[in-house]
Amino acid sequence: MSDKLKIKLSVANRIYPLTIDPSKEEGLRLASQQINSLIKKFEQNYSVRDKQDALAMCALQIASSKKHSSLNEESFINDIEDRLSKMINILDDKK
Repeated sequence: MSDKLKIKLSVANRIYPLTIDPSKEEGLRLASQQINSLIKKFEQNYSVRDKQDALAMCALQIASSKKHSSLNEESFINDIEDRLSKMINILDDKK
């Protein structure tokens, strides 16, 4: 049984206490930094004053980026599968 770690993360000027697996600490800290950085960017570039609006814009950008990465990965996998299939067909034809 692994020990849990208690940490506090700051997101949008609020502190969130969490109990996590130690292996997840770095990812959570990086995620909270990314969110805070995006909030700052939105507040500076778009005159966003309401944290709720900034958080919604962050959520949209992060989700969009994740979806875009997922679509690129699917396309890459499909391309590899097509190439492998063609290679298999070429090898079968050589028999």
